[in-house]
Amino acid sequence: MPPTPKPSWLRAKLPGGPGYAAVRKLVDEHSLHTVCQSAQCPNLGECWSRGTATLMILGNICTRSCNFCAVQTGRPTELDLGEPPRVAEAVARMNLRHCVLTSVARDELADGGASVWAATIRAVRGRNPDTAIEVLVPDFKGRLQDVDTVLDAKPDIFNHNVETVERLQRPVRVQARYDRSRSVLRHAKGRGFTTKTGIMLGLGELPGEIEQTLRDLAADRVDILTIGQYLQPTPKHLPVARWATPAEFEQWKTFGLAAGFGVVESGALVRSSYHADEQSRKYTGENHLNTENALAGTP
Repeated sequence: MPPTPKPSWLRAKLPGGPGYAAVRKLVDEHSLHTVCQSAQCPNLGECWSRGTATLMILGNICTRSCNFCAVQTGRPTELDLGEPPRVAEAVARMNLRHCVLTSVARDELADGGASVWAATIRAVRGRNPDTAIEVLVPDFKGRLQDVDTVLDAKPDIFNHNVETVERLQRPVRVQARYDRSRSVLRHAKGRGFTTKTGIMLGLGELPGEIEQTLRDLAADRVDILTIGQYLQPTPKHLPVARWATPAEFEQWKTFGLAAGFGVVESGALVRSSYHADEQSRKYTGENHLNTENALAGTP
């Protein structure tokens, strides 16, 4: 059984206010899906109140059966080719300077949905030329040609989550593999993209395993890392093994920065898309400063 009650640092903002209502109306009017709703994100109230949401493409039924995720599992019944322009319009309506797009896994498709990913990125770029585009993608079963289809559309940040330590991959992610996820991130980095990944604490991982995971990802030259607390979405999902404390999150942030990540966001409610715009600005700003220092000969 998960430890109870939830600690005080896990209190999230309740949905409400004009910003929340506007985003809800927009999502409904454009027949869009959001990972905020499908994955029962604890930050939905705060993010929607700020007028932002993480749009989820390729439907809301996932072909994977990850034991941590609330997104519905099954066999998708259709492929909505009219989705990209609707997503682009929604981004424009929300007036986003930085948008985050994600998707379900579509393993039944020959390209895993990569062509729809590319079409969506290009549609958003065409309608919103000044908007930074961050993509949170599945692993496409490790098919790097499909990863290239996404990268060729030129997103600004390429994000793929490893979710947990290597030992826990099969019980947590089921159909995914640690080495495969790392290969996807390395491939994107090798092509010159800013890369990002995330892990959860509270699934039974050991401190040494967290340390090794961060070292592995730093060796893969991942730029941005997020670390958050796992929350059990339903009784059918994996239970919470423990609640990581704010001090522990701060400890792993310090460790990650020392290991070589450009930006580490670490906290109980941190998620891949939570304040992603701030993570991007921080990464861009710090790297700009590092470049200026290097040119000036400043250590």
